[in-house]
Amino acid sequence: MIIYKTAEEIELMREAALVVSKTLGEVAKILKPGITGLQLDKIAEECIRDQGAIPGFLGLYDFPKTLCISPNTEVVHGIPNDKPFESGDIVSVDCGAILNGFYGDHAYTFEVGEVAEEIKQLLKITKECLYKGIEATHGGNRLSDIGFAIQQHAEAHGYGVVRELVGHGLGRTMHEEPHVPNYGKRGRGKKIKNGLTIAIEPMINMGTEKIKHLSDGWSILTADGLSSAHFEHDVAVVDGKPDILSTFDYIYEALGQK
Repeated sequence: MIIYKTAEEIELMREAALVVSKTLGEVAKILKPGITGLQLDKIAEECIRDQGAIPGFLGLYDFPKTLCISPNTEVVHGIPNDKPFESGDIVSVDCGAILNGFYGDHAYTFEVGEVAEEIKQLLKITKECLYKGIEATHGGNRLSDIGFAIQQHAEAHGYGVVRELVGHGLGRTMHEEPHVPNYGKRGRGKKIKNGLTIAIEPMINMGTEKIKHLSDGWSILTADGLSSAHFEHDVAVVDGKPDILSTFDYIYEALGQK
């Protein structure tokens, strides 16, 4: 069952989402060659708690850390470790926080040092896929129109769209109905209505859409060993239009980008 939110609840969710946005901004300030995932995780937990919130991932389904950190060929759900990042890496950082009883949950894939042009292109297109999906999140459309928009853009550039992992409803729990796939045909599923709150998160692979699992029980990798990118926003439907509750502005400010 989809839990539609009131205007007041959406504003509380915006506050939770901004805790995550600010935390990812702090990650952006220090993520460079030589930094480890464990260092990022420590900074993120401190930042979330300093804002009066609680880490949303820590202990969720027994996940051991505050951040999911997934470099290069890892798609999502990577566990932070003590291996230093190197120039040329890309690193997906997924973060969650609980504030006012609601979850915020979004992600950004960062470049570390000098990254190859073909990898930059993967990140560019994946971020565009995110916004294509958001643009499709409006009254009159159906849920599958979101995935259709994402899939069309990714596959037009020769990339693989992960099937086994999808976006999701968001609210007082991390994963609510509905599932929000990053692929699909137009006009399928429930109609998009006011009060819908979802996390849209394209996971796009440079090669095959197929994935495999590491023995740690969490980390998911591309099956062909090529790179993967992941961007995520929290979105509410207000007055028939998508309202992005999270923001990348803190990241852009930290990186000196517009």
